Amino acid sequence: QVQLVESGGGLVQPGGSLKLSCTASGGTFSPYCMDWFRQAPGKKRVFVASITWSAGQISYADAVKGRFSISRDAAKNTGHLQMDNLKPDDTAVYFCAVRNYGFRFEYDYWGQGTQVTVSS
Repeated sequence: QVQLVESGGGLVQPGGSLKLSCTASGGTFSPYCMDWFRQAPGKKRVFVASITWSAGQISYADAVKGRFSISRDAAKNTGHLQMDNLKPDDTAVYFCAVRNYGFRFEYDYWGQGTQVTVSS
């Protein structure tokens, strides 16, 4: 059974940067994609960014384009989300999730989430 563990969250001032990581362990890890989501207090979980594991195809939500950068290190079973020029609206719990198959939209595994707080 694959487990995903996020790390790298914390408190940062507006304009600052954080780098989140999501590491998989516990089983064979060869997903179709790894995605990042976030959930702000009182709001629904929303898509942030996606990267296909093999080809490295990337997409971003409009709210983070030009500020966030998604990447993966397949050798380490780890994905990253580099977040720059952070804004208070980026405050949320950030989750990584993976899908094993491109033809299926359900996510097979989720991480537990890591808190990101952007505040002065």
